[in-house]
This record gives sequence, structure tokens and C-alpha cells, in this order.
Amino acid sequence: MTERITSLLETQKWKELKNLLNEELNFQELWELLEQLPPHQQVILFRLLQKDTALEIFELMEPMDQHNLLEAFTDEEVTEMFSSIDPEDQVRLLDELPAKVAKEMLRAIPKQARDRTAILMGFAPGTVGRVMSPLYLRVRQDEAAGEALTRFRKLKPEREMMLDIWVTNPQRVLEGVVTLRDLVLAEPEQTIGEIMDDDVVFVTADTDQEEAVSVLKKFDLVSLPVVDSEQRLIGMLEYDRALDILQEEADEDVLEKAGLLALQEREETLSHRVIYGSLLEVMMVRLPFLAITLVGGLLAGVVISRFEEALEAAVALAFFIPIIMDMGGNVGTQSITIFTRSLVLGHIRPSSFLPCLLKEAMRGLTIGVIIGTITGAIGYFWQGDASLGLVVALSLFFTITLAATLGFFIPWVLFKLNMDQAAGAGPIITTIKDISGLLIYFWLASMFMNLLA
Repeated sequence: MTERITSLLETQKWKELKNLLNEELNFQELWELLEQLPPHQQVILFRLLQKDTALEIFELMEPMDQHNLLEAFTDEEVTEMFSSIDPEDQVRLLDELPAKVAKEMLRAIPKQARDRTAILMGFAPGTVGRVMSPLYLRVRQDEAAGEALTRFRKLKPEREMMLDIWVTNPQRVLEGVVTLRDLVLAEPEQTIGEIMDDDVVFVTADTDQEEAVSVLKKFDLVSLPVVDSEQRLIGMLEYDRALDILQEEADEDVLEKAGLLALQEREETLSHRVIYGSLLEVMMVRLPFLAITLVGGLLAGVVISRFEEALEAAVALAFFIPIIMDMGGNVGTQSITIFTRSLVLGHIRPSSFLPCLLKEAMRGLTIGVIIGTITGAIGYFWQGDASLGLVVALSLFFTITLAATLGFFIPWVLFKLNMDQAAGAGPIITTIKDISGLLIYFWLASMFMNLLA
């Protein structure tokens, strides 16, 4: 199906593509399809989807994916999309965006929607006020059931808002609750006060979100009213949002027990900084490490110049310098990637790093033996010089073993120093490996080929 969609996109058969998306694919298929496509293709499909379907899929996306998709839309489309999602989802997205981008996005949406979102932004993260929905239905005790139903028909509220209907006084102080069933079954002339339940369970906006979910579960509620310090109704916690919170809390508990929660938060912060930070912030993270590489490159040049006589005596030595340097670099990069992924996934624990380091060193040694033997044999048969073959083989053996070991050790040191190992490990390892690799190569050449005698 993905190939068919891609083909329709490439041939610009918009009508056929629109019919396929809206008539042939179900919601699950659409969701899985969009996850596989890059943002510049996602944005085309979103424009062809029915509006309600597009919004529903957008609300399910991760904040970073939402941000990437919004960047592909025009300003007007971004405003419309952002205004149409629920306020709690707006807050979730704004929390992940850079402050400047979030401010501009808030400024662009209509005042009513901005005010609803601002209500949630005013509460501390982790509180129920931050995740509640400010959209709800309320009635007064003296209002007739028939009048309330007529008013709701004109409002055409969302389904979630019809789960419970809250009873308040003119100052919005919470007094009770009625269900839609109560209203429908009541006589039209009956007042809300006659049919409402005044024994209503509620929480305040500064209640911890996990505690609020516990209250909702304990009393088997479909929604939970949220009030301020004066018991004025300001929102409600919906059942489906409570389920999301339960899942998030369960995931956090698992990560915390594995000792990975702080690590995940740290990596998210660093990743957010280098992706969404200002140009100055990104440069401050990356340039110092690249400066190390620059200095290392100059020092590598100095090393080569010091062995100029050896190169003049055996020009074939120069043929293998790129191999020595590149193979060490590739192995080091592999080790860095393996370390970082294993650290984030919890396969490497703080208490068990040394065994992992030794295992990687042994793997590097094995790779060095294999690659060194093959390349040394090629050097011997190519140049007809056994000494050259031996020098190349041993140089690759030592360089690759060192690179693999450093590929674990350097990012671990940066991690322990609370520095960005993703940005810093590569340049540092490249610098050490280039200089040491050349020194090893020329030192072995001077020993086995008698070039400096």
C-alpha cells in the first residue's frame, strides 16, 4: 500500500489518491501509513484527508512529529490545525516546542482558543490542572431539563463533553452533577435541582495528576471535575485522558526501576537543545568538539611531516594511510552508536560498564585481527614486500582495537561529566585515533622496514 501511495504522489494523481485515503483505507491503516512517510509527503496526505480524520490522527502523533508536520504547512494551515485540537493537546505540543515558536503559535490562534490554552499553561507540570480539559457543559439548579437539552442541541458539543454535566451557581461554584441520561429521562419541566446528584467528587487544580486518576478509578467515574481554591469549576479530567496518564506513569515507573528515567530526561533535554535550540546554542555544543578535531588534524599533519624521510624511502607507505585512518574511524563510530543505543535502552547499566567495555575491546581486537590480516596480505601481494604487509596488518590491529575501546570509553566519560556524548564523542575519538594511528603506523614501519636507520 505504501508503494501505491508513493506512486500516486509521484505521478500527482490527486483525485485517485484522495478517494483511496478517504474511502478505501480505515483509520488504523491511515495511521500506520502516515507514520512511514516523511513530513513533506505527510502534509500532502493531510490536505487530502477529511478534516475530522486528519485532526484525530494529528492528536495521536508525538509532539516532535506534530512539530515537524506543522513546519511543512503554511501559516494559515498551522493556525487552523492548532486551533482545532483539544486545549490539553495544545499544551502538550507547546511544551515540546522552543519558547519562541510556541509564543508565535499561541499568538496566531483565535483569542478564545488562546485563553483556554493559557488556563492550562498556568498550572505546574504534573498537576491535574495541566492535563484537564477546560471544555465542559454546566447548568444551574433552577434551569428546566427541557431548556437545558434545547440549549445543548444548539451548542452541538463534542461527545466527551456530554459524559457528565456539571451543576454550578452563577459564580461557577460546583454544586452537583447530572448525566445526559438524567436529562433525557426527566420531564421537560423538571428543574436540574430535582434530578441532580449533589454528592459530587472533585479535585483541585493543583492535585497531582496521578492522584486525580486514582480518585477517578476509586469512585468509578467517567469524568472528574476540577475546581480552583474557591471550588469554582474550571475543567474536568476525562476518562480517556486518565488512561493516557496511567500509561505514562506506568512507563515512568518501569524506567525508574531500571534506573533509566533520569537518563531519558537528560537525553531528551540534550536532543531538544541541538535540534530546536537557537543557532548560538547549537554552535556552543558542537563547535568546541569540532575545534578538537581541527587541532587533531593539524597534529596528524605534524606527525606525517616528522616521518617524511620514511615516506620518501618507501612511497608505498602512503598508499595505506587512508585505510589505517578510515578503518579506525569507522570502527570507532560503530562503537559510539552501539554504546549510545545500549545506554538509552538500558542494556548498559552504570554498575556494569567495565564488563561491557572489556567485551567491546575484545570485539575490536577480533575485528582488528581479521581486517589487519586481510589488508596485510593485500599489501604483501600488491607491493611484493612482506615487511610492508606486516606493518599494515599490525597497524590496523592496534588502531582498530584502540578505536573500539575508545568508542565505549570516551562517550562514557562524557556522560559521567554530564556533557553531550552524541556531539562530543566522535570528534574526540577521531582526534585521538588519527594521531595514535599514524604514530603506530610509522613506528612499526621504522622497526620492521629499517626506514630511519
